[in-house]
Amino acid sequence: MVIFGASGDLTKRKLMPAIYSLYKEGRLPKEFSVLGVGRTIYTDTNYRSHISEEMKRFVKQEDLDEKLVETFLPHLSYLSIDPSQESEYGQLDSRLKDLSGEEHPENLLYYLATPPSLYGVIPLHLKKWKLNSKFSRIIVEKPFGYNLESAQELNRIYASVFDEHQIYRIDHFLGKETAQNLLAFRFANGIFEPLWNRNYVDYVEVTAVENMGIEQRGGFYDTTGALRDMVQNHLIQLVALTAMEPPVSFNADSFRNEVVKVYDSLTPLTEIDLDEHIVRGQYTASGSKKGYREEKNVASDSRTETYIAMKIGINNWRWNGVPFYIRTGKQMPTKVTEIVVHFKETPHQMFHMEGGVTPLANKLTLRLQPNEGIVLKFGMKLPGPGFEVKPVSMDFTYDKLGGVPMGDAYARLIEDCIQGDPTLFTRSDAVEASWRFFDPILDYWKGNANAPLYGYPVGTWGPLESEAMMHEHGVDWTNPCKNLTNTDQYCEL
Repeated sequence: MVIFGASGDLTKRKLMPAIYSLYKEGRLPKEFSVLGVGRTIYTDTNYRSHISEEMKRFVKQEDLDEKLVETFLPHLSYLSIDPSQESEYGQLDSRLKDLSGEEHPENLLYYLATPPSLYGVIPLHLKKWKLNSKFSRIIVEKPFGYNLESAQELNRIYASVFDEHQIYRIDHFLGKETAQNLLAFRFANGIFEPLWNRNYVDYVEVTAVENMGIEQRGGFYDTTGALRDMVQNHLIQLVALTAMEPPVSFNADSFRNEVVKVYDSLTPLTEIDLDEHIVRGQYTASGSKKGYREEKNVASDSRTETYIAMKIGINNWRWNGVPFYIRTGKQMPTKVTEIVVHFKETPHQMFHMEGGVTPLANKLTLRLQPNEGIVLKFGMKLPGPGFEVKPVSMDFTYDKLGGVPMGDAYARLIEDCIQGDPTLFTRSDAVEASWRFFDPILDYWKGNANAPLYGYPVGTWGPLESEAMMHEHGVDWTNPCKNLTNTDQYCEL
């Protein structure tokens, strides 16, 4: 496995802990090598020491076995080159021959944990040095492209170097157990699928927010923004999992065919939609917390969005007329990713809640993080005289399974790639279909310098205009509690 960008943040935070997890569970070949490639200068010994120290920070203490780490580290090597320079790939070729003991190494897995500017460069250099054997595979991080045109160009580049079955466009959200459980929940249970349509569902919310800022990623984020960073990939993937039709069988082609059908069914955005059904925001200073424009490497007059909320429609038989509300943001009150399916109210209300309020409609929450699980809210009669109804929760969380470990998303996806299973990776036509939907938004913002960008103080739930968008449907956003550490915290503010 060759990791380009091996001295970077993604490698130490996610990739090395994931590879160690696979090693710990005996899910890697007995003889394997991980070669880190980057501009930072390390010897093999120094790099192993560096990774050893970082693992103490990013691997759970209960999973960190010192003796196991000692046997894991010798599998790691490092090569200091500039991945943008074709002439330096001769060193990579030589090092791979040394590590594999083969004149023409073929069992190669490349991981691009680099800035997106190198996504179109590295494959061409690999091809030039004939390091793209038919048995090799390549994992590419998001965002895959900056817009439709750039995504199409990237697809052309990769198609000239690898076959489609060798290309793994990764979205770590799909590696999460709870994202996969959404599919099992829908298609393995007969009681919900008959309700999963416009006849019974009123609207759907998809939320992925964080209670932190951009940290040290100002240079990257200010040229990317929330739509490219989260919406075009993560959130729209979750929409697809929620809305897709049952695949003919659960294999890569059938599953990914249904994902593309959802993208192709997204209702095209008009200029009215761009003004009324999209709210973008940028966090502002509050108390001791600085605003986005005060962050390092961010322009003082930046108009990059750190929050976006959208109303989208799916123009097909199952979902026509059901709005999907999606939102993502930085510096929110809590960190949570969840899908909330709101069912329609009963056609005739015979009962009342405490205080005479009409009972709320049933609601199904599928939470991906934190406290992963599923909660169904429904009405129950309060004990005593009369027929007062109170909403109660029936909930399941993965921590109740006891002793069953929650798999690491990156570990799952890296192992899938090793096994040659592309089911949970994005296909080229899906990338382009997604960009085709979102491109008009980017073009509109680019051509309209005065397009609304609303400020929201750090620690709030975003611009008030996003609430107004929901009020058109007569509803409010589902805002989870700030503390989501136990099963009693499935509540709203």
